[in-house]
Amino acid sequence: MHLMTRLFALGALLAASATAGAAPAPAPARAALEKQDIRAQLSPRRFTTIGAEIGAKVSRVTVAEGARFRAGQTLVAFDCSLQQAQLQKAKAVLSGAERTFSANKRLEELRSVGKVELEVSEAEVAKAKAELAANGVLLSKCAIAAPFSGRVAEQKVREQQFVQPGQALLDILDDSVLELEFIVPSRWLAWLKAGYAFQVQIDETGKTYPAKVQRIGARVDPVSQSVKLSGAIAGSFPELIAGMSGRVFLAPPAGQ
Repeated sequence: MHLMTRLFALGALLAASATAGAAPAPAPARAALEKQDIRAQLSPRRFTTIGAEIGAKVSRVTVAEGARFRAGQTLVAFDCSLQQAQLQKAKAVLSGAERTFSANKRLEELRSVGKVELEVSEAEVAKAKAELAANGVLLSKCAIAAPFSGRVAEQKVREQQFVQPGQALLDILDDSVLELEFIVPSRWLAWLKAGYAFQVQIDETGKTYPAKVQRIGARVDPVSQSVKLSGAIAGSFPELIAGMSGRVFLAPPAGQ
């Protein structure tokens, strides 16, 4: 009977220990959440797709895929022989209209021409000027200049290819500053501010780079209790390119 009592007490003790071990520990769980792997991807500060504004044949693509260019540099040039001819025609029409209007003004002084005829010739001058300006604008679309300095991400057309208005020609990006986007727990907003320094380890290079928080998201996700951050690599590192990804190391300040 004494042995049965001892066995029963031992069993109760083991059951209590097992139950206690299975209960969740809130503090360690929260700590694990805080130390979760935060992933980020490098993205360019600016990027866009260059498109054709006129229908014409591509004469030259001056920058190859992956190559760098500077702001204002011509990226694509079109064969605009037709547009050039139309501009010359518009100049000739304007010259003729101006001569007619000038002659009518002299005749009007001699009272040899009617007022209506004079006004019509003046309107023809205005019309010819507008036509010349329109042809000038059209001709300016025959060469596409880079809106910023950067690199060609993708070349979508080839030389001697005929393109339509609105057709994509080049994907370009500005990689002078590489940005990072990632998500962190919203409770970090108590100490996390713009300008806060952190580290990011890039998978493709295996190296760790300095970075700073640039912007904090405008709203918190109420379901995941997280917020989006935007950061930027601090400094210039030629080996880094857009699309690389890695792990963010972001630690709270002392006392937090």
